[in-house]
Amino acid sequence: LNRHYFALPTNPGEQFFMFCMLAAWLITKAGHPFEQPQEYDDPNATISNVLSELRSFGRPVDFPPSKLKAGYGEQVCYVLDCLAEEALKYTGFSWKRPAYPTEELEEEEITEDDAELTLNKLEEDVVEEESDNEENFIDLNVLKAQTYRSDMNDSAKQEEILQSTTDAAEWNLEVERVLPQLKVTVRTDNKDWRIHVDQMHQHKDGIESSLKETRGYIDKLHNEISRTLEKINSREKYINNQLEHLVQEYRSAQALLSEAKEKYQEGSGGVTERIRVLSEITEVLERVKQETEEKGSSMTDGAPLVKIKQALTKLKQETIQMDIQIGVMEHTLLQSKLKQKSNMTRDMHATMIPEATVGAY
Repeated sequence: LNRHYFALPTNPGEQFFMFCMLAAWLITKAGHPFEQPQEYDDPNATISNVLSELRSFGRPVDFPPSKLKAGYGEQVCYVLDCLAEEALKYTGFSWKRPAYPTEELEEEEITEDDAELTLNKLEEDVVEEESDNEENFIDLNVLKAQTYRSDMNDSAKQEEILQSTTDAAEWNLEVERVLPQLKVTVRTDNKDWRIHVDQMHQHKDGIESSLKETRGYIDKLHNEISRTLEKINSREKYINNQLEHLVQEYRSAQALLSEAKEKYQEGSGGVTERIRVLSEITEVLERVKQETEEKGSSMTDGAPLVKIKQALTKLKQETIQMDIQIGVMEHTLLQSKLKQKSNMTRDMHATMIPEATVGAY
């Protein structure tokens, strides 16, 4: 298992099975007997057993058991971390200070490594002298100044040196000793402009070689297309010459057809107008027929006469009743008048009686 096996999702089924196996092994190492889970066991039961063992160690479990089904994540790492700590406590494991092994290297290899001078080290030295913003290049002005200064010193000392006292063997030994230090290793960098220029030249050569090969195919295809177009043009001219009379006949027939269409449109316009007038006349005729039928039905129908007779009979009855009521009213009025007249005569006779007679009575 790699370091981040239970932190990132790769294969949930495999990760969950490995988590169960590792948790069971750690629980067993911690002193609690735990049955090794099988591949086809119920995952819910296995998770509940692992969490119960974790609670028995006094570890808090404040997350749902479903978080462990994925086989990865923060909760899985937490459970495995707690179980590993309990297993280390049970086995009495204690951390000790690390003991680093001493490695003895040969003197030649050390001198070779120390003597190797890389371009990056040289650039770092120049950058420290000049400025922190300039990186990955050597200041040529500084080198020129140093070279000019050394040349001036050498020219000043040349007058003093008249004869060399250096032994040739010592000179060769010194050359062999200094030669490894003069070795410059240039590390290839993909961001270097020289690499880009080389790649551009390589791509240019590849494009030119491919262009030479493809230009032949393109020229061949162009020639074939040109020949095909010429054949098509010649065949088209031949067909036009052969079918010229048919084309003329087709044009004349097309002209006759257009004239016939125009005449048909004109005729159809007149027919449409006549159809509209006919529909108006038909509507007027239908209306006259309907009025005639209504008048005829009203003339031959006896229902109005019957209604008139019934109305006359009813008027006669009402007249008779009115006459009777008038007679009764007249009789009543006559009686009231006679009664009033009798009352007046009686009053008149009562006033004309002498007083003597009245007193006699």
